[in-house]
Amino acid sequence: MTAALMTALLVSAALPVSAGTLPARTALEGLQVKPASALILARYERSKFMTGWRREGVAGCDTRQRVLLRSDLSPGTGQECGGAEGRWHSPYDDRTLTNTAQLDVDHVVPLANAWISGAWRWTPARRHAFAHDLARPELVAVSESVNLAKGGHSPANWRPPVRAYWCVYAHDWITVKHHYRLSVTPREKSALRDMLDTC
Repeated sequence: MTAALMTALLVSAALPVSAGTLPARTALEGLQVKPASALILARYERSKFMTGWRREGVAGCDTRQRVLLRSDLSPGTGQECGGAEGRWHSPYDDRTLTNTAQLDVDHVVPLANAWISGAWRWTPARRHAFAHDLARPELVAVSESVNLAKGGHSPANWRPPVRAYWCVYAHDWITVKHHYRLSVTPREKSALRDMLDTC
């Protein structure tokens, strides 16, 4: 395990999570299991969650900037919302990046997955809050390439290339789904169990 990955794991552990979260396995077993619906997925549009990183009614730095600021391992630029340069560790693929152009902010539970897992029933305001949630481990700065590879996949079809991060990733995924009462598919649940076995 590289020093950068170890640092990223420590940073992940320090990020905000739901208060009083259950142990991950207990929380996972409490999630409703439902098959994915192609009809519900067909009605998904990203704009039903967000049209950009600016959260309605919140002044100052936008959500992407806030994620990059809290993840920046460099001394910082002194600019209120950060600069283009810094030092970020992408935990999914264990890469150190120095420019924001190389980075994406990943929704751990992708918006499309949240939609088919129950968010299609939510109000627009709740979907907007989910897309900009800085209180749960839902938003992570990662390399653009690994985020593109992940796309909208659940752990049933995609896992971080760095196996050492599977434990954190599974905990984060379960924490978000448990907080928002989102369902999992049978294959997704099985994959999460396998990932927890690496903890």
